[in-house]
Amino acid sequence: MQSHEDLAVWKKAVALCTLIYRLTEKFPSREMYGLTSQIRRAAVSVPSNIAEGRRRGTDADFGHFLRMAHGSLAELETQLLISKELAFCTEKEFENVRTQVTEMSKMLHGMIKALR
Repeated sequence: MQSHEDLAVWKKAVALCTLIYRLTEKFPSREMYGLTSQIRRAAVSVPSNIAEGRRRGTDADFGHFLRMAHGSLAELETQLLISKELAFCTEKEFENVRTQVTEMSKMLHGMIKALR
């Protein structure tokens, strides 16, 4: 079984997480313990769940953690939409992230299906 570090989806999730941290640096300071924190935790959750599931060693566990990562992506997308509506990020920034989220969501969905 290959390491989580060899998985394209994990690499994309780490890159997305880095992007999210850079994006949220521009959010209002009043949101540090609100939306900024929630968005960052959702972003960190994606590669973390992929890694944990892969390290568990069973297909059942891996599938479970992939589903959790998939859920975190949906959470992240929702929180970013709220951020865009509040003008914390631009439409272009939102669409850039949304494109990556959509691509990763498709990858995770395919991996989950393959494990069933």
